[in-house]
Amino acid sequence: MHSIKIVLVISLLLISSFSFADWPSWRGPNQDGASPEKGLISQWSVSGENLIWKADFVGRSTPVVMNGRVYVIGRTGHGITMQEHIACYDAKDGRKIWEKKYNVYNSTVPFSRLGWASLVGDPETGNVYAHGVGGLLICLDKDGKQLWIHSLTEEYGHLSGYGGRTDTPIVDEDMLIMGFVSSSWGDQVPPRHRFHAFDKRTGELRYISTPGGAVYDFNVYSTPVVAVINGERLLIGGNADGAIYAIRVRTGEKVWGFLLSKRGINSSVVVDGTTAYATHSEENVDEATMGRLVAIDATGKGDITKTHERWRYTVEAGYASPAIHNGIVYIVDNSANLYAFDAKTGSLHWKQNLGTVGKGSPVVADGKIYATEVNGTIAILQPGADNAKVLDSEKITVKGARTAEIYGSPAIAYGRIYFTTEEGVYCIGDKKAKFKAEPSKMIPGAGEQPADKGAVPAFLQVVPADVILKPGETTQFRVRAFNEKGQYLREVGGAWTAGNLGTIDNTGKFVAAAKGAFAGILTGEAAGLKATARVRIIPDLPVHEDFETIELEKSPSYWIGATGKFFVRNKGGKKVLVKTILERGLQSGDVYIGPPSWSNYTIQADVLGAKNKRRLPDMGIIASGYKVSMMGNHQRLQLVSWDSELRINQTIPFKWEPDTWYTMKLKVDTSGEKGILRAKVWPTAEKEPDQWTVEAEDPLPIRSGSAGIYGFSNAEIYYDNIRITKE
Repeated sequence: MHSIKIVLVISLLLISSFSFADWPSWRGPNQDGASPEKGLISQWSVSGENLIWKADFVGRSTPVVMNGRVYVIGRTGHGITMQEHIACYDAKDGRKIWEKKYNVYNSTVPFSRLGWASLVGDPETGNVYAHGVGGLLICLDKDGKQLWIHSLTEEYGHLSGYGGRTDTPIVDEDMLIMGFVSSSWGDQVPPRHRFHAFDKRTGELRYISTPGGAVYDFNVYSTPVVAVINGERLLIGGNADGAIYAIRVRTGEKVWGFLLSKRGINSSVVVDGTTAYATHSEENVDEATMGRLVAIDATGKGDITKTHERWRYTVEAGYASPAIHNGIVYIVDNSANLYAFDAKTGSLHWKQNLGTVGKGSPVVADGKIYATEVNGTIAILQPGADNAKVLDSEKITVKGARTAEIYGSPAIAYGRIYFTTEEGVYCIGDKKAKFKAEPSKMIPGAGEQPADKGAVPAFLQVVPADVILKPGETTQFRVRAFNEKGQYLREVGGAWTAGNLGTIDNTGKFVAAAKGAFAGILTGEAAGLKATARVRIIPDLPVHEDFETIELEKSPSYWIGATGKFFVRNKGGKKVLVKTILERGLQSGDVYIGPPSWSNYTIQADVLGAKNKRRLPDMGIIASGYKVSMMGNHQRLQLVSWDSELRINQTIPFKWEPDTWYTMKLKVDTSGEKGILRAKVWPTAEKEPDQWTVEAEDPLPIRSGSAGIYGFSNAEIYYDNIRITKE
């Protein structure tokens, strides 16, 4: 009897020592690729051993496991029904609880790369956040209700390309923070990797931080992490300019930079104590070698020309992010080799091959390493002092025909391992173990001392930091004060300057100018400090732009993506807009004219394409996520919603002449169940025809979106008389 009691007590103690914590972000509760979970399995099989459940889903990123649920993002549909797909499953039994599907538009990312960025969860509110490949940033509650949404492309000039690399957001305190390359208006026209910090509950923009310089890539996906270094709460992450930066997480102020690569950084950093570990696989900045793992002294100050590294190791590891546990740094290189390094000295303990292509990041838990390989492999290893023992290696296939792609990492929670593949969402673990879901007890960046609320401010922040208003519309601005460490103190009163934007009183109540369409900077002052907010004033429809009031060599100030590519010039005795041939860089460009909330409208513009030797340009107009384009070299007219996939694709032969003005018209009606899309083109000198040139129906309509213009200028393109009307 006593022995039974002793066994029972020991069992209870063992169970109580286990952690059944959430996995709220892709690198785990402490952002380091490690989990405190115990009692995890060492082997499993696709045929059923230790396979608890599997859900039918196509994904490529890491699940979020929170509040007893598993959240994933991926792709669904075929042809006209192709969409990005967010789904929620019961973590215990795999029962689908809800799903959401979103259209992809204003994007060249192919269908196979949808769901690139992992979701992130907020343990405090239970909300889940998604960043889609088309630039939609979405906040959903735990039951799938959409709380707020931003179209980063149409609002902030989010840039993406065919590669599809998409940043994963993070949650810290009361903010959701997103890093991405953007080109918008004003001082933010140059393409730069910028961090946008939003109020996690409302979506209000707190700040935009631009710590780096000219970018090498428009598509990078290094996810930053939060750490307290020297008493300062910092956001540390890779940049598209090839550097690692630390900024004060609440204000966006740059603290230090470390130049690492001659191309953009894709892998995320991991921080342990005062050391940040970063990897890449491109050309190194200081020698003719490729790739590096570097240990950075995260207490450093200064710019990227001042080195503050602790050790380095040459290795091409540009996709998977490091993990750290018990003084060992684990990385996976591009050839799927798993390495173990001493975190203090950089000495290599061992190297173990996992397959052929390494993209997924390793996870450490319960004395084991769980790692994926692109070609359908998930491996379980037991690390030792000088080698790693492979305990299990399973190959997942798509209906037995080929290996299933795996790009994400495992998520470990509630004594189980969850991971997403091209072939499904898997939950593996001990089927006999008691299921228990508890919130994470770990807080990234813990250890910071509280701020003295009565301290003298050292930094100001005006919020909201960026707004779109109608003429005469009112909004409330506030000034937030911070100390020298970037800790929030309080809201403060002060003096305001609005210029020609409108009027603002001493409480921050702002009334936009009654007429006009323009953009500018609003300034708040207090305690001898200044801070600014960006304001765009855009009237309700109808909108007409003939460029006669726009200064030569400029473009309308409130347009997104125009400056630097589109210029007002004289042609034929009047002002027109021209898209020039760039000496370098991308010749294509989309410009967004209005807010993404516009719906059920018509855009019309006069366009003229010049000829450059044998080349003709492509030129077009955009309405609510749909684009109609006159394709020069192909002599076609094309109506699409998604450039790379042509989900909606009506293409007809259409002969047009260079140096001749044509009028293009696109009408989008989504007031019914289906979207009705109609476009026509005719020589401007002629009467508008009654018939539409091309028409299409969309069973999954894009309900709203900015108006815009498009150009691919291998020859010059001219635009005039842009009219956007409700019809």
